[in-house]
Amino acid sequence: MIKKSIERLEYLCGTIPDLLLKIDEVDFSEKPIPEKWSKKEIIGHLIDSATNNHHRFIRGQYEEIPTISYDQNKWNQYNYYQQIDSSQIIAFWTAYNRQLLELIKRIPEEKLGCKVNTGSNNSFTIEFLVHDYVEHLEHHLRQVVEY
Repeated sequence: MIKKSIERLEYLCGTIPDLLLKIDEVDFSEKPIPEKWSKKEIIGHLIDSATNNHHRFIRGQYEEIPTISYDQNKWNQYNYYQQIDSSQIIAFWTAYNRQLLELIKRIPEEKLGCKVNTGSNNSFTIEFLVHDYVEHLEHHLRQVVEY
């Protein structure tokens, strides 16, 4: 059952945008060291995660174990998050997660057991991927803000 993950995602969508908007632009864009992501890039990474999980949640319902993986560092680099205005990134994160929330609420129970290969022949059910998506969000959001 994915009810708890839905409730957590609803809470995050309602709480996090205002917290992110309160972060000073300099702090939001600061990279601890050149190889590490800034807070802005962490939110960008969460957008990339949303994008790839969106494909998993959809294609997993009608394809026979689709393979959907991505190189998180390359996605972050070539989305140019560090150079984009923070308010744009926050708005996109918010809109995308609200859309995923509505999608997840509507996945039929019988489709939650469908599998998706996330790379290296690692297949997981859509139900697992939903839970994992929300846990991944929470992990990274704690790096950016305390909520």
